Amino acid sequence: MRITRGIPAAATSRLALTIGNFDGVHLGHRAMLDELARAARRLNVPSCVMIFEPQPREFFAPDKAPARLTSLREKLELLAASGVDRAHVCRFNYAFAQIAAQDFIERVLVRGLGVRWLQVGDDFRFGARRAGDFVMLRSEAPRLGYEVQALPSVMVEGIRVSSTAVRDALAGGDCARAARLLGRAYSISGRVVRGDQLGRKLGFPTANVRMKHNRAPLEGIFAVEVHGASSTAGRVVRGAASLGVRPTVKTQGEAVLEVYLFDFKEEIYGRNVQVDFLHKLRDEEKYADLETLKRQIAADVENAKSYFTAKAQRRKGNAK
Repeated sequence: MRITRGIPAAATSRLALTIGNFDGVHLGHRAMLDELARAARRLNVPSCVMIFEPQPREFFAPDKAPARLTSLREKLELLAASGVDRAHVCRFNYAFAQIAAQDFIERVLVRGLGVRWLQVGDDFRFGARRAGDFVMLRSEAPRLGYEVQALPSVMVEGIRVSSTAVRDALAGGDCARAARLLGRAYSISGRVVRGDQLGRKLGFPTANVRMKHNRAPLEGIFAVEVHGASSTAGRVVRGAASLGVRPTVKTQGEAVLEVYLFDFKEEIYGRNVQVDFLHKLRDEEKYADLETLKRQIAADVENAKSYFTAKAQRRKGNAK
């Protein structure tokens, strides 16, 4: 996938385009990407997704912006895996926010990017003061020579699929519902870095995964599967993960993602891993001392293993 930034003065070719934050790349986004691919094939042009960095709500109200489901890197990796030809990362700043809606259509979409076919969500707004909408895009399409369509909301179990719905599921500890909305397990990717070695001292050495999120959309203790840790290609390693501020040992600080991997002895500092969150075991708690924390970690590990055993038994029963 080709990644571009900035607005060209003039496009060198036409393209099929869809626009949005694509935070999480959930099933609603996947429906947009499927439609984008069909249009690109029909018109024999590249498919392109325009995303914003930072996301508009992060620019206007960083303290009130919702937790990101995906970092920029994770988002681009998911888009590439979906078969998108190009991703256009548009820097969202004060100057960009002041572009009038009509100017955004003519200068950015048509002249700069060469849009031939355009798709937006049914609630998409754009331009200064959010003055632009689908009605405006449709009214300008014949004059400026592009096709446009809106994709209606995608529903799962009576719920409109959205990044907000995924965040709500994760915040409530419902990893299974989040997975149904995403079409996959929710995951966080990052490089394994050195921590304070507390887990090793307690007898449960952990992989400390560096996160690139403004803040995590979930917290607590989880049963997880980890991709990329093993030197054996394709091997997925199971484990128990803690994502939080570790109140027993810290009075304040940023959230830390630590994963204890079952039956795993490899040295993995520096590796990029993907942690899939499958089931929440409990909330994070503060304990009186490290010995009590150690006993709880041991219980968490056993509970995570029990989750995977029960999951395997259910799968075996369903296969009969």
